[in-house]
Amino acid sequence: MKFATAICLYVLLSLAITRPAKAQPKIDVPAQIKLAEAQYLRMLEAHPDLTKTPQSLNPDGSQRDMPTSWWCSGFFGGSLWFLYEYTGSQQWKEAAHKWTMAVEKEKFNKGTHDLGFMLFCPFGNGYRLTKNEQYKNVLVTGAQSLASRFDPAVGVIKSWNKFEQYNYPVIVDNMMNLEFLFWVARQTKDKRLYDICIKHADATLKNHFRPDNSSYHVVCYDPTGKVEAKLTHQGYADESPWARGQAWGLYGYTVMYRETKQKKYLDQAKKIAAFILQHPNLPADKIPYWDFNAPGIPNQERDASAAAIMASALLELAGYVKKEKQTYLQTAEQILVALSVPNYRLQLGEKGNFLLQHSVGNKPAKSEIDVPIIYADYYYLEALIRYDQLFKNGNLSAVLQF
Repeated sequence: MKFATAICLYVLLSLAITRPAKAQPKIDVPAQIKLAEAQYLRMLEAHPDLTKTPQSLNPDGSQRDMPTSWWCSGFFGGSLWFLYEYTGSQQWKEAAHKWTMAVEKEKFNKGTHDLGFMLFCPFGNGYRLTKNEQYKNVLVTGAQSLASRFDPAVGVIKSWNKFEQYNYPVIVDNMMNLEFLFWVARQTKDKRLYDICIKHADATLKNHFRPDNSSYHVVCYDPTGKVEAKLTHQGYADESPWARGQAWGLYGYTVMYRETKQKKYLDQAKKIAAFILQHPNLPADKIPYWDFNAPGIPNQERDASAAAIMASALLELAGYVKKEKQTYLQTAEQILVALSVPNYRLQLGEKGNFLLQHSVGNKPAKSEIDVPIIYADYYYLEALIRYDQLFKNGNLSAVLQF
């Protein structure tokens, strides 16, 4: 009996020694959220005017705020919801509600394709976390406004009202607004909205991507749906891969697969990921230059916003694949590690109390070059929470259930 007991103890001890230790997170998420709370409390104090949303910094270092009609107006409210989600603190819930309602009137805005950013980031997260029917009603109205920009004859949602001499420009960024339409389609059983998403994503899949699976920024259509031009607005050149554009595509087609389970969208997301991760100009820390073909690399600005978007997308995409899973997870973690330490991570009191620095908005237009930008903060917080959920629960279900 003693011998048998000894054997059992030996086996148990052997298993304990040989069993691989559970992977430990390389990012201290609680510490990063605590710092973000302190930063955003100061940002709230500096922004009493709800008609102007935090955006970035001006060249002289002063705060750059924008009206609620600006395409980024929903990111601050969305970021506040992330702080509430992680902390459960009533102060963040109240602040998030206030800044969410600040953009409510944009539900009637039919002059922009960016209502996904403007409405779904604050109201979508707000509804996900509180089930406040007021938020849902705003989203339903806003989705109809966005859908009004879809022309069945062309087959895509119009982005800008005009670009250069072209009257129907569509930018790859528009893929990010489909999640909003999918959600409202599901909530209201409006198949038209679902079909718009499919048609837009399929046309973008056909027309926006080069043979190497990088994307053009702007594709311009004629009234019949024929492509007239393939251009850039924020990238270095028409044929160069603008970094944030590649990130939008990666995130957008990952969402398309989540919402439809159609393999062609998963395949496209994987192809975009491969282009990004295997590009010879991707730096070792995985924070891309603002354009993969920008002249003079490595003496070019990085884009932390593109990196944050990529990290969040890769964390989700990892849940849909097997072969590439570890590569995606490790890359996302590597990005977050880089973003969570100096010099990308701002400290309390620095540069308007944004969370990240070194983003690039529109370098060709000499706008927002190497500065903090609000959407970098939003996707950084989203990625941090997804990363945290991954280690706590082994999946991202709590984050993805809109």
